[in-house]
Amino acid sequence: MYSGIAPPKKPSPSMTYTLLAINTLGYIIETFLSGGNFIYIDDRVMALVGQYNLLVWEYGWWWQLISSMFMHVSIVHFLFNMFWLWILGTQYERIFGGESLLFTYIVSGLAGNLMTLFLSPPYVVSLGASGAIFGIFGVLLLFQAIMSGKILQSIAYGFIIFIINLGFNVNIWAHLGGMLCGFIIGYYYGKKYRRYIAPTHITIYSNYA
Repeated sequence: MYSGIAPPKKPSPSMTYTLLAINTLGYIIETFLSGGNFIYIDDRVMALVGQYNLLVWEYGWWWQLISSMFMHVSIVHFLFNMFWLWILGTQYERIFGGESLLFTYIVSGLAGNLMTLFLSPPYVVSLGASGAIFGIFGVLLLFQAIMSGKILQSIAYGFIIFIINLGFNVNIWAHLGGMLCGFIIGYYYGKKYRRYIAPTHITIYSNYA
């Protein structure tokens, strides 16, 4: 018999959509500054809005460590990262909430950018959301690992995805720093949730950001 009570709705992944919107706005700004070229961003624009290590060290442009995680090199780079941000972000947000997603995005992106700053040459310019996305991936992976008890297998899987993403002009330090930061956050959440929730299985999609 119909009770007249509607089934509960899944919460809208509003923070995921917000991050997608900010990244989209960032790419629109880059395109405008590049003279309308939306296919590939001008090198001078990337040095301005991305993370140019020399400018950070010599001129104190520390804000680039934040701005760079919302900027991209090309339309392919942008669309690729936004696809995985949507896939992983919505899953993350429905488990941990929007505030946690924002925290993980910023902290993981910052961890990857700091690793880039300290371990890359001064004339390196880097930008993209992939470090933050690897952080989101790392949280989901380690959370699943703690809940299922398969920690070593999950970490190995994470590094396989990391290796798959190696390639020319790929910022390995941003990916690695973001993922390691995500592992730490995911470990914390796993230990916290395991006290109250029976072991379960959460499907994690591969991140090729």
